[in-house]
Amino acid sequence: MKDPGNSAAVGRAPELAPEADEFVNRKLIRPSLPLPRRSESSGERPLTSSEQRVPKRANGVEQTHAEAFYFQKQMASRTPMVVVLKDGEEVRGWIDWYDRNCIKINRGGQPAVLIYKQSIRYMFKAGENNNGKR
Repeated sequence: MKDPGNSAAVGRAPELAPEADEFVNRKLIRPSLPLPRRSESSGERPLTSSEQRVPKRANGVEQTHAEAFYFQKQMASRTPMVVVLKDGEEVRGWIDWYDRNCIKINRGGQPAVLIYKQSIRYMFKAGENNNGKR
C-alpha cells in the first residue's frame, strides 16, 4: 500500500482577493437595439439582416449606351463625318475606332487622327452641313 502522506495533493489553489491594481475581467454588455419599424398592417414579413443594410450608393446617371450605338452605326457604314474641335478646327473622315476617352478618325489619304472626346465641341455627318461648308 502507498503512503497517503507522500502523495501530492491535487486541488484548487486558494483564491486571493483581487488587489486594486489588478485587471478584473468584465463581461461586455451590448444593448439591444430596436428593429426598424415597418407598417404592421401590410402583413409583410420582417426584413432580414441583409435587407436591413443600407444599399450602396447607386450611380446617379443611368447608362443609355446611345453614344456607343451611334459610333457603332457610323463605323459600320463608314459614314463621312465632320468633327469640330473646341478650338474651331474641323477634322473630316470616318470613325475607325472609339473607346471611353477618344475616337480615331481615318482621313483617307492622310494619317489617321486620335482625338480625345473632351476636346470635341460637336460632330455631324458630312452631308448634313447646311451652311455651305464642304
